[in-house]
Amino acid sequence: MVDAYAARRERVREHCGASGVDAALVTRAANVRYLTGCAPCGATLLLTRERALLTLPDDLPPDDAGEHLIAPEVEQASVPAGSDTALAAAETAARLGVAGLAVEEHDLTVSRHRAVAALLEGARLTGLGPVVERLRVVKDEHEIADLRVAAEIADQALGELLESILVGRTERHLAMELERRMIDHGADRAAFPVSVGTGSHSGQGAHQPTDRRVEEGDFLTVVLGAQYRGYGVSTARTFVIGAAPAPWQVELHRLVFRAQRAGREALEPGAEQCVPDRAARQVLEAAGYPEASAHPIGHGIGLEIREAPRLGPTDMGKLDSRVPVTVGPGVHLPGKGGVRIEDTLVVRPLEEGGPELLTITTKELLAL
Repeated sequence: MVDAYAARRERVREHCGASGVDAALVTRAANVRYLTGCAPCGATLLLTRERALLTLPDDLPPDDAGEHLIAPEVEQASVPAGSDTALAAAETAARLGVAGLAVEEHDLTVSRHRAVAALLEGARLTGLGPVVERLRVVKDEHEIADLRVAAEIADQALGELLESILVGRTERHLAMELERRMIDHGADRAAFPVSVGTGSHSGQGAHQPTDRRVEEGDFLTVVLGAQYRGYGVSTARTFVIGAAPAPWQVELHRLVFRAQRAGREALEPGAEQCVPDRAARQVLEAAGYPEASAHPIGHGIGLEIREAPRLGPTDMGKLDSRVPVTVGPGVHLPGKGGVRIEDTLVVRPLEEGGPELLTITTKELLAL
């Protein structure tokens, strides 16, 4: 991994050189982690032609100080608690005589940008743009290995929950238990707040768990993801509680399953980003649900839970190999409930077996 981080930093340096600047100031947490191996809260990376300097607060707890930090190539400098690491890094750039600095304008606030410019009076500030974000889209096999572990943790936590008694428990309690189980199995943390929706709340992708209790005959939708070494996954499954599912539940689940499969099967290098969405949406529309999936069917995932590329109906970029994405259509019937099924997959060419499925918990309509 040391070589991988060094190669990433060198590509940013090459961009800076081509843009006629001496250094880059990287402040976005996911980008700092991508280039150094860790991203303590509030850290800033100053990348010059010769040095990589990570500036971080001196009051970090031991477990946030960067156990994966690559040394000695990445130097560390501490600033007092409450100080702005970006300004401290800018002061260092001024002392080093940096004449041109590229900054992540999409991450810095206006006031921080002005403060950096004031510290580098006489130097030229330019926008770095989404250079690091573009580098992050295609993952190397080290990153994909971390995603596999994250998926295994999420699957294990969900599998254990399905073996427990669910009737009478609240959505909020189940969500808290899933987060605890993922951490118990080695996750850094939940990749995002776990969503548990039962009854009329089921099938929603961003439902905030409530004190509603699970009842016999309910649909139960769980949306969760584990984060491992900074990399997160996302998965969603829908089950039915208690007795055999009602005919409408079987029909709706089968429909969303077919739509999700169509989206997954459309993933291949070179395909337009809109193709998986259109494949899934056509299945739903043919069954009479033209507005069932108003949001894009999926998106890239990795160091951030939502990354490029976006898999929406109007996204025209091309998919690349080794890009992890989510595919998760859903149908929600107001007042009744619904179904959502989501997986995290890695785009692979057919000669490598096609899309690699990372989240493998069964998608069958189980009666729990």
